[in-house]
Amino acid sequence: MPYSAQRAAWGMTFIMLLTACIAQISRADEPETVPETSDAAEVSEDDYALMQIFVDTFQEVDRNYVKDIDRRKLIEAAVRGMLSELDPYSNYIGPDDLNRFNEDVEQEFGGIGIQVQYDTDADNLVVVTPLPGSPAHAAGVLAGDKIVEIETKPVNEFPTNQELQTAVKLLKGKPGEEVTIGVMHPGATEIEQITITREIIQLQTVLGDHHNSEGDWEYLIEEEEKIGYIRISHFSRRTADELRDALKKVKEQDVRGLILDLRFNPGGLLTAAVEVSDLFVEKGKIVSTEGRNSPGRTWSAKRFGTYSGFPMAVLVNRYSASASEIVSAALQDHKRAVVVGERTWGKGSVQNVIELEAGESALKLTTASYHRPSGENIHRFPDSKEEDVWGVLPDDGYEIKFSNDQMRELMQSQRQQEFISDEPAETEFEDTQLTKALEYIESKLKPVDAKAAEGDPQPQATPDKDAAARAVPRVPLTPIVAT
Repeated sequence: MPYSAQRAAWGMTFIMLLTACIAQISRADEPETVPETSDAAEVSEDDYALMQIFVDTFQEVDRNYVKDIDRRKLIEAAVRGMLSELDPYSNYIGPDDLNRFNEDVEQEFGGIGIQVQYDTDADNLVVVTPLPGSPAHAAGVLAGDKIVEIETKPVNEFPTNQELQTAVKLLKGKPGEEVTIGVMHPGATEIEQITITREIIQLQTVLGDHHNSEGDWEYLIEEEEKIGYIRISHFSRRTADELRDALKKVKEQDVRGLILDLRFNPGGLLTAAVEVSDLFVEKGKIVSTEGRNSPGRTWSAKRFGTYSGFPMAVLVNRYSASASEIVSAALQDHKRAVVVGERTWGKGSVQNVIELEAGESALKLTTASYHRPSGENIHRFPDSKEEDVWGVLPDDGYEIKFSNDQMRELMQSQRQQEFISDEPAETEFEDTQLTKALEYIESKLKPVDAKAAEGDPQPQATPDKDAAARAVPRVPLTPIVAT
């Protein structure tokens, strides 16, 4: 067959396949009511002509470029190029990156259960903390241990500037498989070889003020005044359940005020943000979404299970984004909490993850924008100015900005809190944002003795008698990595 005829035939086949894929993706995101005219029927001659440009370019490169090019790489590059014309949050997730993406969302992976940090001076890995109940914890790995070997490979021989990535790749693996690490305990002179069986590791997203000696989080930051402190690092499918457990614990400790720390929280699942907000807001709108090809949707709070009756402060900074902005905006608009810190990142868009290649790859596509209960915009568009409405601003009198150096010191201070210890980690960093939040909570509390004399009720989850009737379905200096 002549090349021109072969090219035309191949091009038509490719266009038909491409059109079928477009129709299939569109149907996957359609509501139950199917429109009278399908997307496939709406593909015009102009669309075919545009697709032909892609086909012609692909064939010319594939046939005539000076050297062989992997066809898959060409297609993936084309897809990424197309998405680069949209927004920073829409992207293609290839097969090699899909597992890591799912780990980030689910905070779940196969490993031994330690958080590690690379020590450039000593040229080895330092265990920040073994996760409570993890295989590493059971095997006797301790905070402060140095990992000098993994599967007999010395850490100091890992590729330069890729030491941490190489270590994580070796430590993670299929659950049930073993990995051997060479550990140097503090004060020891010999390396101990420890063989550990990997398990499914679930990272905690709800953290407290510090760990106790048993490895459990302590949530009271002020024992005498009974002020709680809870930090959420990321919004995953388990975040709301973890938060409920933490709130039950502080309730048992007669908590009188609560600080919710969302600083450096990059976001996560929209549903998790709604559930977390619903734990503190009794009624009214939490968030709403609007999209071009999807119906608007509103999430509202339910009174059942609400924790009320105590003052709250929410800590945010310029790296608090997405789901953390939904929570802080909802609590602020409903006057449930005062927001302390600095203006948030400004990410007010919703991404849907659409499976491609039968789940082997995926498309993360911005399909809607969300709005806070007041109806105000959260998203910071590329041309947004400082005076425009975007992000979540601290309440009047509660804005405290940190310099870049202070941000790094705050991050290091938070890391130190993750070490398992009988006492909170000592740090010289003065966290004025946290101090301001504590001042607000204390200003709203009655003296403990007066409170006891008056018989004030303790904070509790609010029951809902009518529930059944209306039930309707930031870059660290030296990153810590969990493995």
